[in-house]
Amino acid sequence: MALAVISFVAITVFEFDLQLPLACWLFVFFGTVTGYNFVKYAKIAGLHHRSLTDSLRSIQVFSFVCFTGLLLCCFFLSFKTLVITAVFGLLTFFYAVPFLKKKNLRTFSGFKIIVVALVWSGVTVFVPMVEVNVLLTTACWLTFFQRFLVVFVLTLPFEIRDLQYDIEQLKTIPQQIGVKKTKVLGVGLVLVALLLEGFKSTTSLHFLYGFVLLMGIVVTALLRTQKKQSEYFSSFWVESIPIVGICMLVLFRHFLP
Repeated sequence: MALAVISFVAITVFEFDLQLPLACWLFVFFGTVTGYNFVKYAKIAGLHHRSLTDSLRSIQVFSFVCFTGLLLCCFFLSFKTLVITAVFGLLTFFYAVPFLKKKNLRTFSGFKIIVVALVWSGVTVFVPMVEVNVLLTTACWLTFFQRFLVVFVLTLPFEIRDLQYDIEQLKTIPQQIGVKKTKVLGVGLVLVALLLEGFKSTTSLHFLYGFVLLMGIVVTALLRTQKKQSEYFSSFWVESIPIVGICMLVLFRHFLP
């Protein structure tokens, strides 16, 4: 998961030719690990803190190390970066922790996927730009909306997989419109993301080719998604798509004019 987020940061750096300091890369990586493990394991650890398995204790230790690294990185980042990151951090916190009528953001009907897409796109687009003092131009906002749509679509295979586990009150997209229409929606959103690229004033040829190919992979993964899928289809193959994307961009940059 953290490598996927870092790959999206790398795509932003690649597109806008940013000189991002190492502290920011580490900050995003440690923050992703800390946030993801908190959301996934905090409730389990809280309920069963006296009988944690060795694997969960290892995750706790690893998360603590990453959280320590996160705090250390804060001393090397700008105040603006910390402020904008705090906003997305709060969204992540309240995604797991109840705050209104014993409900968290995840349990609000249809809100789960929006929060995930918003946090991922904000952290991977705005955080690196703010850190290097890049003016948030129209192209930056278009990239943010594209990233939001791409992450939104990449989350759909997970929602399709979790149909058999999610409670009805979550009202996820597959629960409300079915698997087939969910795939149609995802393909439509990818087409919108591609169209947004045309509104940017300057786009390099190698980035355009890489982005189009990446969108093709996203669509292929979505169309191949089934309710009953292998253990690693979403958790490995779908999550690795951003990593494949940055690798393709690097290759195109070297081999295309």
